[in-house]
Order: sequence, then structure tokens, then C-alpha cells
Amino acid sequence: MSKELIVKRAAKEVKDGMYINLGIGIPTLVADEIKNFNLEVFLQSENGLLGIGAYPRENEVDADLINAGKETITIVKGASFFDSAQSFAMIRGGHIHLAILGAMEVSQNGDLANYMIPGKLVKGMGGAMDLVVGARRIVVVMEHTNKFGESKLKKECTLPLTGKAVVNRLITELGVFDFEEGKMKLVELQPKVSLEELRVKTEAEFEVCL
Repeated sequence: MSKELIVKRAAKEVKDGMYINLGIGIPTLVADEIKNFNLEVFLQSENGLLGIGAYPRENEVDADLINAGKETITIVKGASFFDSAQSFAMIRGGHIHLAILGAMEVSQNGDLANYMIPGKLVKGMGGAMDLVVGARRIVVVMEHTNKFGESKLKKECTLPLTGKAVVNRLITELGVFDFEEGKMKLVELQPKVSLEELRVKTEAEFEVCL
């Protein structure tokens, strides 16, 4: 239910005509959520695809069609394929309107840690470091606490940073936060969530702007 809440709220960030990159994990679920919105949007993947569709039904699976997370996908009419150099030129050139990314930690000043945990095998940093400086708007989606019940909204990130002060908006199952001028601001509470509950589960300091 927490992921469903996050995805439904994240889908509201999508506007008609946008070029969008969806990160691995929860962000990829946004593609299915927006498919019935009657919007013309263009989903881009770092591995060289513009025009990603929804997840395939069993009879639609094509092993050659995958996203950056190695998941099988579908394509929309008019989709195009290209090499990674061209894909990252789109990102670095500021042509991606919105990047929706997952995270392991976000700090109260908008720092993002989402690419590695020390001591665990990492095959590469992926495209996140390019996206956080190249995309025009960064929206992070993640569950509010980790599996130990500890807040993932930190005063300072403890994991290696993907980017400093790069997050524009953070969406969790408890609330929505904006980052402006180095400050974290609570702008929405999720349904049936109290401010008291959110404060208990949040390490980071934030202003209430409801």
C-alpha cells in the first residue's frame, strides 16, 4: 500500500508533452499509472530508448526490449533506439524535463544518496549522477523508513552522495516535501497521516507549509 500511495502521487508530477526518465524500482511503476491519463509523454531510458510503454503482458514480452533496470518493457508508436552516447547527450543537454528517481537517503538540504551501499557489489553508478545535474526537475520517490524502521530522511546523508542539493521534490507514503534555498518544506500530508506521526518518523528538520 505504501508503494501504491507513492506511485499515485508521483504520477501527478507528469504533465503533457514532457520528456521523462524513470529510475529503477518504484519510479518504473509510474509508467503503468499514467498510461490511462490521456497524456502525450515520452519516457526515456539511459540504455538508448525513447518511447517506453507499459510493462508487457505475457504474450507481449520481447527479450530485446528492456529498460535501464533490465526489465522487459513495451514501446509506443514512434519509439526510437540509439546508443548510450546519444542517450546521455539528451540528459546532459538538459532535454529531460523530469527525472523520477528512487533513493536510499535524502538529506534536509536536498542531498541525494541512491547509487551504492559501501561493502556491497555495485556494477556501476548507472545514470543517476548525470540525471541529477542534467534533468530540469528531480523528484525522488521512496519509502519513509528503512527495513529497521529508521528514517531515510536525514539531517545529513550517511551513504555516498549521488549529488548535493539536487532534489526538488520528495514523495513518501507519509508526505510530500519541497527543497528551496537549502530548506526542506512539508507541503502535503498523505491521506490518514498525522503531522505527529510524520515528525516521529523523520530525522530531518523541516518547515511545515501545508
